[in-house]
Amino acid sequence: MSVQPKIIPIIALASGAALLAAFAAVGGAKGDTIVGRSAFEKRCTGCHALDHEKTGPRLAGVVGRKAGTVSGFPYSDAVKKSAVVWNETVLEKWLTDPETVIPDTDMAFRLDNPVERAAIIAFLKETGK
Repeated sequence: MSVQPKIIPIIALASGAALLAAFAAVGGAKGDTIVGRSAFEKRCTGCHALDHEKTGPRLAGVVGRKAGTVSGFPYSDAVKKSAVVWNETVLEKWLTDPETVIPDTDMAFRLDNPVERAAIIAFLKETGK
């Protein structure tokens, strides 16, 4: 009988931990986009906006878009001729070192912080929904 009182609190604690983990996973995506918006504003808005062109093309809906296809934006020949379609993997490489994705691109920016890259990509994914 002394074993049973110890087992019930352990089961309750494990259930509570599993429930918290599930809520954290759901909230994590929302948190990533909030952190991503902040990182985007800090790192990207010098050249990009979501809804209009600046030095760089607008980025709303970029995930799933073929590179070089924002109408009216003066892309480099390298970007126009590329077959790149922006997805999470390609954007990760692009933000790390654009030259490895599209050689001779005009984009010189590199983002060394992998946490910021992931947050920005999560945010950009949400802009296309």
